[in-house]
Amino acid sequence: MKGPFTVALRTRQRLGKYRIEKRLSEGGFAVVYQAFDTIEGQRVALKIPHAHQVDDDLLKDFRNEARIAARLEHPNILPLKDASVIDDYFVISMPLGERTLSDRLQKRLSMDSSLFFAEQMLDALAYAHQQKIIHCDVKPENMVLFQGNRLRLADFGIAKVAMKTVRGSGTGTVGYMAPEQAMGKPSPRSDVFSAGLIIYRMFSGEWPEWPYEWPPAGIQKLKAKVHPDFIAFLKKSIDPQPRNRYRDCEQMSNAFLRLKPRVLSYAQRRRAKSA
Repeated sequence: MKGPFTVALRTRQRLGKYRIEKRLSEGGFAVVYQAFDTIEGQRVALKIPHAHQVDDDLLKDFRNEARIAARLEHPNILPLKDASVIDDYFVISMPLGERTLSDRLQKRLSMDSSLFFAEQMLDALAYAHQQKIIHCDVKPENMVLFQGNRLRLADFGIAKVAMKTVRGSGTGTVGYMAPEQAMGKPSPRSDVFSAGLIIYRMFSGEWPEWPYEWPPAGIQKLKAKVHPDFIAFLKKSIDPQPRNRYRDCEQMSNAFLRLKPRVLSYAQRRRAKSA
């Protein structure tokens, strides 16, 4: 493998059937490129792990996780198109979206957009939890937006391997991680916590931070926008104690769907009063 880190690929460089177009992002585990598949005639995203991360153990772990992830067929889950070694690079190919939810969060979200993104995220995670699969790295950077604001949760099959590998090097996305997951004990309730953080951020404009004491930053803005029952839903989702949260994202999604009409009517009443 190339190393010790992944050598930056150049624009128009060929990698098997792929032609590199530009670099999209870089993290502790991998670099993501936009590329053109010259056989299928379409653009894709290529995730290429840093070479110092790639060894026989990682490839074995990833093969196992990829087999599990291959079972996930859902409109809000981004599939892996291919994973193989090309020209000494370990290359993971995925459909190319327009941007990530992280990019979208740089600008204000409307109530309708926040609800739409939250519903799609929870639907994807609920389905995964029904299949007994935990994502382990739920964060806005792993949510890819396609035309029509369709959200697809990425990195199933990659996240668990990446988390184990990157954690060994002393880095990771701790800001999105449930306290018990940071201690090496993830469960479906850990994905609930991460999803709750993201939904809180979408509605309040603020990230709750460790030690996640209630009320977090942005609570006044939240109270001015949403029904009190929805605030209670978020409080339960991001409780530092796993046993106090929803047991999984299926239960969380069901609670969200029950609350959604109340949230919308509450917002409409408040808008009518201020008009």
